Amino acid sequence: MSHKKSFSIEYDFHASPQLLFQYLSTPSGLSEWFADNVNSRGELFTFIWDDTEEYAKMIQKKKDEKVRFQWQNDEKDSDKYHFEFKIQVDDITKDVSLIVTDFSDEDEMEESKMLWDNLVSDLKQVLGAS
Repeated sequence: MSHKKSFSIEYDFHASPQLLFQYLSTPSGLSEWFADNVNSRGELFTFIWDDTEEYAKMIQKKKDEKVRFQWQNDEKDSDKYHFEFKIQVDDITKDVSLIVTDFSDEDEMEESKMLWDNLVSDLKQVLGAS
C-alpha cells in the first residue's frame, strides 16, 4: 500500500488577494488555468481534462485567504488527502504569495511539483502577474 506525503510550494504573485482568490475558488476561475472545464453544484466540483472527469468537494473556504478541496474518488484513504490554495500577504511589504499544498506518492513527488509549477505558471499568465 502506498502512503502519500504532503508537500507545499510557495509562489510569489503580483496580484491582489481578492483577484487571485476568484481564480482559486470559482469554476470559471479554475477553468482558466487548472482544468479544461470546471462545473460545480454547491460544494461539489467536477474537473474535466480531455475525456477525464474528476470530482472534488470544497471542504474549506475562507474568503481571500484559503480554499481546500478533497478528491471524491474510490481510492482507499482518499478522505485523508486534499489539495489547498492559501493566499498569504506580508504585513510589511504587502507581497502576495500563493502556497499550494498537495499529496503525492514519494516516487511521484518531483512530477507532482513540476505539474504545480506548470499550472501556477499558467495562472500567472492568465492574471498577467508573472
